Amino acid sequence: MTLFRLGYVAMSTHLQNASPSQTMTYKRFQQIPDREAGLNKLARIAQSNLHNCLRLLKHNKSHGIKFFRFSSKLVPLATHEELKGWNYISPIKEDLQELGAFAKKNGMRVDFHPDHFVVLNSPNKDILKTSLQVLKYHYLLLHHMGIEPAHRCVLHLGGKYQDKESSLERLTENWMKVPSDIQKMIMIENDDTSYTLEDCLYVCEKLNLPQIFDLHHHMANHADPQWENHWSRVVKTWSHSKLPLKMHISSPKSDDAFKSHADFVDPTMFLDFVEKVNGSVSQIDCMIEAKQKDEALFRLVEALESDTRIEMKSESTFIWKG
Repeated sequence: MTLFRLGYVAMSTHLQNASPSQTMTYKRFQQIPDREAGLNKLARIAQSNLHNCLRLLKHNKSHGIKFFRFSSKLVPLATHEELKGWNYISPIKEDLQELGAFAKKNGMRVDFHPDHFVVLNSPNKDILKTSLQVLKYHYLLLHHMGIEPAHRCVLHLGGKYQDKESSLERLTENWMKVPSDIQKMIMIENDDTSYTLEDCLYVCEKLNLPQIFDLHHHMANHADPQWENHWSRVVKTWSHSKLPLKMHISSPKSDDAFKSHADFVDPTMFLDFVEKVNGSVSQIDCMIEAKQKDEALFRLVEALESDTRIEMKSESTFIWKG
């Protein structure tokens, strides 16, 4: 019997004025005559973002949601080359501590999914250097939240660069340049264009990384359409993690825009997955990547509650009865 736990990404459609991704462009920063005043402005934006993150976690607590992905845009311009040397952690240290303490006190699993420009298999040394700086930023946020950074950052494998096999091998070579503390943060997700589930499993097994299975991505990009043929390998990649196995669920927007995420999750599609993996592990955390964020979670729960094959164990967790 597997316990399934639902979560969602970054923002709420129900909370007003609660964006955790408020920002400032570098062009706007340059227009502020006093550099120190500009840095203080950036810090205030970051503090507001973290305040909104805490509001989001409190909103989640009130709805029994204990799985959440933070926005990666909490501190604007934190990794910008022209602001190198800015100690962005100092003005937000207490805010980070408060956020992490709330998550831990309430048994919440939180993580990040750095943007697509974080590419560890790039042949360009500057891109690799920038990618490592962005990952260090995520590490520092987690560290100062007091949250164990292991397996908290989701990455795709990167680009194919005209030669997929060479690009996969380049990733394993570049991996040696990644600091060990940052290596421990990483989880790998199959993508919808370049790297299939089997490609990702090859890397995860070689580098001892957890594999996040994205069902929608697999439907759009696969070698073997039957993902269940590889599920036992996915499960094994999580054997060394303290966290439950994690997967991503979203539905195609349409046949013409198949790779785009729909507003909501198709319950039939999701429950087909649930039935097939039930009993394979004790718990699976399912991250909903739908446009309507928490409303998509609430709608999915409504569908689950009306399905006689499902037994809800809390407001956001359930088991499959069959």
